[in-house]
Amino acid sequence: MVKINKVYTRTGDDGTTGLGAGPRRPKHDLRIEAFGTVDEANACIGMARIHTATSHPEIDAMLSRVQNDLFDLGADLATPDTGEVLFSYEPLRIIASQVARLENDIDALNKPIAPLRSFILPGGSPAAAALHLARTVSRRAERLMVELSQTEGEIVGGEALKYINRVSDFLFVAGRAVNDNGTTDVLWVPGQNR
Repeated sequence: MVKINKVYTRTGDDGTTGLGAGPRRPKHDLRIEAFGTVDEANACIGMARIHTATSHPEIDAMLSRVQNDLFDLGADLATPDTGEVLFSYEPLRIIASQVARLENDIDALNKPIAPLRSFILPGGSPAAAALHLARTVSRRAERLMVELSQTEGEIVGGEALKYINRVSDFLFVAGRAVNDNGTTDVLWVPGQNR
């Protein structure tokens, strides 16, 4: 259970932050960047939900689940299993069923949408623009997580990597869904302004 009594602790005044198991890392550490960017993607989804709450309640419910899962992902990243620490609790990890649920949501949203014949520009509606912004931030989080996973001594779970990859796919399809199932997408016209 999370219990926050005080917003500021002063422990980060030296430029470090604590991981879930206790060790401190510089605030510019790659692991901190990764879960900080996951948090940023989550905030972008929160902004997108302002536009989906009443107009697209089914998608809004999906986004709510993704937001909760992104907190799980942040907890997973903040508590790496190095094998060196014996936890007094079971650390939260992204699991296969979370990835599968997201894939099911993607498939359900994508079913009525016509295949793309061109790349699309982020926009069309405020909801779609916000979802595309969240998509690009989640892609950045994914790049950081992949880099972290390929850094010697760092561990990132395979399901966590799959999940963040699916998040951006989901946000792309959700952006098309809120654009009247892609009919109001703004298509890229190569070389249009030459």
